[in-house]
Amino acid sequence: MHESSLLKDLLSKVKTIAEENGADKVIGVKVKLGALAQISPDHLREHFDIAVAGTIAEGARLEVEVLQDNFDPHAQDIMLDSIEVAEG
Repeated sequence: MHESSLLKDLLSKVKTIAEENGADKVIGVKVKLGALAQISPDHLREHFDIAVAGTIAEGARLEVEVLQDNFDPHAQDIMLDSIEVAEG
């Protein structure tokens, strides 16, 4: 499943950034969803909530910006825009 690999990559980036910044908790994640990513924002949120269970990002809110350019080189991607963390 294409979105599963994209989500796995996204969560790996979130975890790495959080650890590099000494965060105890990720409280928000903002992503850009390519126009051809073949997953809806709601479906992405469902998968995100399941994938972050038991991790540093459990309970984090997910903000999704849907891009409209079908010709963008990242039109099939889920791109991490930013994360919000609580530092310890």
